[in-house]
Amino acid sequence: MKTYIYCLATHIAGILLLTAGGIFSYLHHLVFCTAAATLLIVGLSFSLYRIQMRQIEMMRRIVECMKRGDLTLTAHSPFRDRVMQELATDLSAVLADLRHKLLDEEIKLQYYENLLDKVDTAVIVIDKQGHAEWMNKAARQLTGESNQLPDEIMTALRERHQVARLVCGQTTLDLVPTATLIHLQRRERWIVSLKNIHSALEHTEMEAWQKLIRVLTHEIMNSITPIISLAETLSERSKDHPNDERMQTHVQQGLQVIYRRSKGLLEFVENYRKLTRIAPPEKTTFLVRQFFADLQRLHADPSFRFSLPDEQLALYADRTQLEQVFINLLKNAKEACTGTERPCIETTVSASAEMMTFTVTDNGEGMLPEVTERIFVPFFTTKPNGSGIGLSLCKQIISLHGGQIAVQSEPGKGSRFIITLPKPNRN
Repeated sequence: MKTYIYCLATHIAGILLLTAGGIFSYLHHLVFCTAAATLLIVGLSFSLYRIQMRQIEMMRRIVECMKRGDLTLTAHSPFRDRVMQELATDLSAVLADLRHKLLDEEIKLQYYENLLDKVDTAVIVIDKQGHAEWMNKAARQLTGESNQLPDEIMTALRERHQVARLVCGQTTLDLVPTATLIHLQRRERWIVSLKNIHSALEHTEMEAWQKLIRVLTHEIMNSITPIISLAETLSERSKDHPNDERMQTHVQQGLQVIYRRSKGLLEFVENYRKLTRIAPPEKTTFLVRQFFADLQRLHADPSFRFSLPDEQLALYADRTQLEQVFINLLKNAKEACTGTERPCIETTVSASAEMMTFTVTDNGEGMLPEVTERIFVPFFTTKPNGSGIGLSLCKQIISLHGGQIAVQSEPGKGSRFIITLPKPNRN
């Protein structure tokens, strides 16, 4: 392989000599020599052009690879010239350095994206029009397939509201929006974070109720024990004076009152204990279709309808606890339809990329707004003989599964209970 300077010098010298020879031949009317010199000049010029194109081709390959993002190319000089080889070596070193820097940036990007996907706060990067350029996993669950920030959140940001209420499917979320302005390559972008305070409030509320229940249970049990003991003592003493009819009558009446009240308190405490002794879910993967089929066998009444889902739709949860939840909801729905001419109770399920939504809908008497606001509060009930712990247990079970339960109801038009649960992790 010849050097670049040698090739360049020989071609230029040849062109100059042939040009001089061609002019001399032309002046002396040597037509053949003039034509031959002209052809040789053209050939050398073309050869010189090819030499230059070989250098340009090397640069073009490097530029094309950089456009495609392929930085694995190594530059090779087509000549043995020291300057050209040093240039090729420098270009190869620059490409390798860029490759390592881009690799480091890609690793950092994946690290930060995975880190942000693990947090429960939604993080979105938007422009002035609210178009999302990037969002983490929590944000994708809120916006779904849309790349546009919801109008409720945009309005809350513009008007500086403390809380934005977002209707996500059949669930209403209370979000705290915050925005930070950044400049990226002379472009304004906003980093928006959305903190879901609804689940945090529910968790705090549940902890407060559990603390209260533990205290009440302890105090009531301490009071009931001596009452029962006293009732037994009086009962024994009354037997010691069988001939005193008046005393016997009063003692028996008192004992009956004490016993009846004690038994009622024991039942009351037992309801409290049910709320505080829910075992952690023992989760397994099972088919929703089979789960619905079992519920359908338990409720053979024609008023119950179950929309059986796809055979492959699976749920990762504690099946026994979920059966308790649905049996309770279906029982309440049946009681709500007591005065309905044609009762209809329908259970359905729908699935998205991350969540699974169950609905239990009835056409019963419905509920007033003040009732739906307190329906999950422990010991709140509208039934004459109700304990008020059924729906509270349902809410705790769903919360322990990482889901949510909500109710939509209108007097005279029935009610709908909506349960959202996370889908099984396939990783």
